[in-house]
Amino acid sequence: MILIFEKIKKRSDKAGLPPGTLIFMGERKVEDEKITIIDYNKEKFQMTDIKLIEKELNIFEDSIIRWINVDGLGQINNIERLGKQFQLHPLLLEDVVDPHQRSKIENFEKQLFIILKMLRWDKEEKKVMTEQISMVLGPHYVITFREFESDLFIPIIERIRQSKGQVRLMGADYLIYVLLDIIIDNYFVILEKIGKRLDEIEEQLVENPRTETLQTIHHLKREIITLRKLIWPSRNVVNGLQRENLYIHNTTQIYLRDSYDNILSIIDTFENYRDVISSMVDIYLSSISNKMNEIMKILTIISTIFIPLSFLAGFYGMNFLYMPELKSPIAYPVLIIIMISISIVMLFFFRRKGWI
Repeated sequence: MILIFEKIKKRSDKAGLPPGTLIFMGERKVEDEKITIIDYNKEKFQMTDIKLIEKELNIFEDSIIRWINVDGLGQINNIERLGKQFQLHPLLLEDVVDPHQRSKIENFEKQLFIILKMLRWDKEEKKVMTEQISMVLGPHYVITFREFESDLFIPIIERIRQSKGQVRLMGADYLIYVLLDIIIDNYFVILEKIGKRLDEIEEQLVENPRTETLQTIHHLKREIITLRKLIWPSRNVVNGLQRENLYIHNTTQIYLRDSYDNILSIIDTFENYRDVISSMVDIYLSSISNKMNEIMKILTIISTIFIPLSFLAGFYGMNFLYMPELKSPIAYPVLIIIMISISIVMLFFFRRKGWI
């Protein structure tokens, strides 16, 4: 509820401003922002890191594929300069600096604009972190915008540097596919983490269900629902790329079909996880009920054993003057033996019936 309030509060800062006004609306600002420029083709690879845009980045050879990656969205001046150089629509840039956008694909006059949600596992906090990645596809260039720097794109950069695979033989549309593919691969990593947590919770439910376990189930259920809402629009994004003929070539369409199948598999898995986590509440209630029944059974057995013993103790505890047993010197030990014998016989009977 607090996160929703903060989101609405940040959006309220733009009330009354013209459409396309750039205001960074994220929660995490990057102190050391940078821009990475990667130029490559079949024979060439060059990578440069800069802090400020001081030259025209839209001027390069037609045989070169240029990938511009922006880490950090706080430097509005750099984003505005990129927008002017590549003639990016103001509404496109407005969505870039707002990391609360829904995953989508939009076809502008000269570019294809894509927004996807990146999921990654935070080992320190042991939870799923989300990040918005915006991508612009042009004739011979790709521009990516990220909230902060991470190691997500390092494997892709190394593949380009070492000329592994087909990325240096294909166009900018294939680079978009490679970026999309690594984002989807990280979805599978998150699914694996959630699957392990579900297995751990299931073991706790069977062995020792506790109130903390129920709280963990509710927390994980909310997390699964949230992640499903974030991933579901990615299906429309991949489907839209498959239908795009102007920017996506036929050679890349084949790979996008595989990505579409993967995203469907991920969504189906999240649906299964949601059903599993819902059934865990029933398992918890059943486990607690069974545990309570076991406790009540033990208490009932103990009470049943003491009923005849209490009767004998009460009967001979009455102050009658002429009880014949009271005159016998062995009355007391005989009564004790009878009471012990009754307890042993009842325990044997309960054990034979399978009640204990």
